[in-house]
Amino acid sequence: MSSLPARVILLAGPSGSGKSSLAARAGLPVLALDDFYKDGDDPSLPALPGGTGTDWDAPGSWHSAAAVAAIAALCAEGAADTPVYDIGASAATGRARLDLGGAPLFVAEGIFAAEIVGRCRELGLLADAICLRGRPSTTARRRFLRDLREGRKAVPFLLRRGWHLMRAERAIVERQTALGCHPCDGATALARIHAIPVAEPVAP
Repeated sequence: MSSLPARVILLAGPSGSGKSSLAARAGLPVLALDDFYKDGDDPSLPALPGGTGTDWDAPGSWHSAAAVAAIAALCAEGAADTPVYDIGASAATGRARLDLGGAPLFVAEGIFAAEIVGRCRELGLLADAICLRGRPSTTARRRFLRDLREGRKAVPFLLRRGWHLMRAERAIVERQTALGCHPCDGATALARIHAIPVAEPVAP
């Protein structure tokens, strides 16, 4: 049984799989892990094959240690300062205070959530880890419309990235499952979240 005031539900899945929407429907505080992206001028950013740009879908484009530190602070103290990231500008634009308001569970969602399942489990922070999966074509359509609406990147980049991610989606889900996430659709994920007992962690 965890002695921490709160525990985290890590919500992973391919870009466009519906993580943010499901997290909002869960009725719990939400930590947006995509806010921990590195700035566009960070020299450690991974490059696409051929050096044609930054590979924003590689885990190396993300501050995993900072994300785990924020989760640990939320679990131990119930509040933490987190970055605010502008994906269109490829830069953090400020800081925000996330307060759990006494909630014993919160959701941390993002495309790299699976990368920190093991570390969160080691630290005793983990309540559950879920990977959303669905039809690659549906995910691709949802992702493109969202990115276009939000002006995340130029249209040619979105089209190239979308085609690549649609072809890679099954492999992405398989990798995130291997890292410790339970793969399921949105309805099952929501039911799983609502079934988590507050008093003791969910078995992996």
